[in-house]
Formats: sequence, C-alpha cells, structure tokens
Amino acid sequence: MINEVIKLVTPKNIEISFQEENYNDNMVVVRPTYLSICAADQRYYQGKRKKEVLDKKLPLTLIHEGVGRVIYDAKGEFKKNEKVVMIPNTPTEQDDIIKENYLRSSKFRSSSADGFMQSVVYMDRGRIIPIRDIDEEVGAFIELSSVAVNAIENFIKKSHKRKNVIGVWGCGNMGYITTLLLKSYFPDSKIVVVGTRMEKLNYFSFADEVKLITELEPDFMVDHAFECVGGIKSEDAIEQIIDHINPEGCISLMGVSEEPVDVNTRMVLEKGLTLLGNSRSGYEDFEKAVELEQDKQTQAYLKNIISEQIEINCLNDINEAFDRDLNNDFKTVMKWNL
Repeated sequence: MINEVIKLVTPKNIEISFQEENYNDNMVVVRPTYLSICAADQRYYQGKRKKEVLDKKLPLTLIHEGVGRVIYDAKGEFKKNEKVVMIPNTPTEQDDIIKENYLRSSKFRSSSADGFMQSVVYMDRGRIIPIRDIDEEVGAFIELSSVAVNAIENFIKKSHKRKNVIGVWGCGNMGYITTLLLKSYFPDSKIVVVGTRMEKLNYFSFADEVKLITELEPDFMVDHAFECVGGIKSEDAIEQIIDHINPEGCISLMGVSEEPVDVNTRMVLEKGLTLLGNSRSGYEDFEKAVELEQDKQTQAYLKNIISEQIEINCLNDINEAFDRDLNNDFKTVMKWNL
C-alpha cells in the first residue's frame, strides 16, 4: 500500500513523500486527527540539533504526540472511527528489568523512526489505546502526560515516604502537566511550583503555591523535587534545587539539554540525594495517563495550555505552525487534514 508522508528533508524544508507500507494483521491503520508540536520536533525543524545528528536522522517524518481515528483493523478489535492515542515508543524486545522506553533497542517515532505527520499511520495494535471520553485536541498531547506518569511512578518506587512538600521547577508544558498529575497522586502533599515568569505561573491554579526563582526564601525547603526546565537553564535549576532540598531527598530530572550541564556533586553526596533520570514513556504509562485524563476537571486544566490550534491543509500550514509555536507559551496543536 502507498502512503503519503511528510518529511523534514533539511531544517525548515518539508516535502511530501510516497512510500510503500507493508501491512499485516498485527497492524491497525489510523488516520491522524490532532497532532501536537514538541520541543524535540522544533529542534529538528529549526536545525538546533548538532550537524552530525541532523545528517544521520534526516530526512525524517516529525511529531510523536498525536491521536487519530481507526480506519481499518483486520481483526476487528478496534472499531472503525474509534478514537485512539498513538504510542511513539516501539520496543523490539522485552526485558524483565528494564522498561521499554529505556531499552537501547527500542525505536521512537520522530527520532529513530518516522513520526505521525502522515496521511495514515500503520500502527502495531499494541501501540494504540482508545481514549474514550477525552477530547481529541487534549488527547493530542497525552504523550506528555505519559512522560509525567513515567517519572512519578519512578519517583514513587525510589523516594522515601516523607512527601510533605514537593517542588516542581519549571513553568512550561512539562512543569504544568507534572504538577497537575502530582496533585492527583499526592493530594495531601503541598506542591510548590518554582518558575521564571509570573504570567505563566498564574496558569498553575491547582498548585498549592507558586514562586519566582528570584524570590525563594533562604528557609524554603522541599522534601523532593522535579526538574522540568531543560536546556542549559536546567543547570541553574538543579543547583537551586540542591540548595533547597532536604537531606536524602529525590530529584527527578525531566528536562532535556543538548549540552552537558554541571552538577554540584559535593552537595549531592553531603545531603545523600538521589538523582533520578526520566525519559519518554511506555504502554503502561499511556494507560495510566488515559485513565487520569478521563476526569473532566483534568481535561479542563489541560485545555488551558493549548495556546493555539492550527488547521493543516497544506505544507505551508505546517511551516506556519512550527514558526508560530516558537512564540506560544504552551502547546500548539495541529488539526490534521492532510
């Protein structure tokens, strides 16, 4: 079967390509309906990755956050037109110890495999989950919620039980969703968000408290922290967290940086801190994220961070969406009509 896919050939240069798809009964054919732009996609599109990375990866079909409608399932397990979220991580093996999203052999869409900017996507039936009552524009970025679930579940397994105060550093999409889900997991804990811009922190109405990084009191302390800043600024965030975390606390690292960042290991050792790395997510994380997002109040909060929804009817619309996303505080969602 011939499929129409959109390829990033060089930075800011996208083209339509036609490729042969090898269908089998273990696949479900899904038509994308709503896709969401991630910072990782932007780094490819804007050419912000290292040259050797771009040379290796491109041409590449972008986008790993998205939902769609089932158009064909030979086994009939999924109904025609059923709303599903597409899982970007694709494991090629099973491991009794290591989660699928950390296996070096796994493929990830819009990175080591083509993403969702396609006319239809041939999905392994184990890589889609019905989203039931979740609105599709919110469902477009369930992947981000699944990443937060992965980090929180990891935190639960490896942190001590005192969770009176949990700090979240970062006032972007990841910080917002992580804070929202932390309130679901730990309703009795005080969740404090630390960020750089009060106009963005004002969106965090469900947090117990918000603070600017420049206004932290010397005696402000947290039991554990989530770093959701990313980029080179994650270095400053980690340093501040180390200063304001109680001994034997857990620091969950979630922000991605293209460059190495310095960490004050002396104080990590002195305080007996645990640093937890978190990246991507797997099937079980998506299942939990879909369950959490069935709640209408949670959906309402998530709708608040859709900065813009853009209809995609041609290639120029995609270019415009990526360009406009750079100026949006939160999520840019694309209604996929191609």
